[in-house]
Amino acid sequence: MFAELGLEAWGPRDVSVVAGLILGALFGFAAQRSRFCLRSALVGQTQAERGSALALFLVSLATAVCLLQAALAFSPLDISGHRYLDSTLPFGTLLLGGVLFGAGMVLARGCASRLTVLGASGNLRALLVLLLFGLVAFSTMKGLLSPLRLGLGDSTSIDLAALGLSDASLPGLLGPWASGAAALAVLALAGVVVLKRRVSPIKLAAAAVIGAVAASGWFVTGHLLYDDFDPIALESIAFTLPMTDSLFYFIASTSLAPNFGVGLIGGVLLGAFLSSLLFREFKLVSFESPRQTLRYAAGGALMGLGGVLAGGCTIGNGLSGVATLGFAPMIGLAGIVIGALLTQRLLSFQGRHGGASCPAPAE
Repeated sequence: MFAELGLEAWGPRDVSVVAGLILGALFGFAAQRSRFCLRSALVGQTQAERGSALALFLVSLATAVCLLQAALAFSPLDISGHRYLDSTLPFGTLLLGGVLFGAGMVLARGCASRLTVLGASGNLRALLVLLLFGLVAFSTMKGLLSPLRLGLGDSTSIDLAALGLSDASLPGLLGPWASGAAALAVLALAGVVVLKRRVSPIKLAAAAVIGAVAASGWFVTGHLLYDDFDPIALESIAFTLPMTDSLFYFIASTSLAPNFGVGLIGGVLLGAFLSSLLFREFKLVSFESPRQTLRYAAGGALMGLGGVLAGGCTIGNGLSGVATLGFAPMIGLAGIVIGALLTQRLLSFQGRHGGASCPAPAE
């Protein structure tokens, strides 16, 4: 498809950086306006906060699932070769990674995507957590922690091909009809939750934009920029691998070329920054105590380790990944939910029984 775009002076990789920048800016602007955050949906301080955040997440997810499954059904887009659909499923590693990531996002009061948006809005706590998140994630991928990742993956893998499944997804298990059924089910669930909660139409529209961005990432990298002679990675919006790529590019840009993920992170920062300035919400905030600093640092480290083991974050797994209907991102997302709920319960238990707890600062 790329050859038909008439961009002879550009390669697919160059255009992918621009595409990532545009999609990232849309995500950053919409996420800053809507305060999009899965952590708030799971462990928000009030029932109203949890309900509103859950409604926004489900609207985004329903939009992503419907648009991506429609693209797979009615366009040449093919994502069957992506790791989310790999028949070798490291079940235990995905679940463990999700639990660690969920625990980390509760300790740091935000997942990687939310902290990126907050960092662009002046939150210095978020920027430090993101730095640790990227460093630990890179170490888990290619550094000192990589043997742990490889060992866990090898020891907890299930070969679904041996069970007759070459496509580790709901459609692969149940048949093509599962795509439409899953899209309708998520859409119906989102509709029910939205009707029960008073959510601003502007925030709902922003959530739909976020879902559309997730679906668009697959279409752009998997179809529009597809080129047999100069292939690029098939991917959509995520924050674990793109954050490590961006960090490494920032350090060694003279020896590396940027990619979709680098453009994406830059776009998210730009979009969120412009939104915070436009609506006068940019504000510098920092840590309040050494104890709080340690808690946030631990959260960033856990998210870095967990994000790699789980194969993605709340966006990479929970939105872009689940939209593929693959089993791997669903398992990773389940682990994130479990880890967040368990960690919040432990922190609440500690607070009730006189343990020294770190007060939750405003974002």
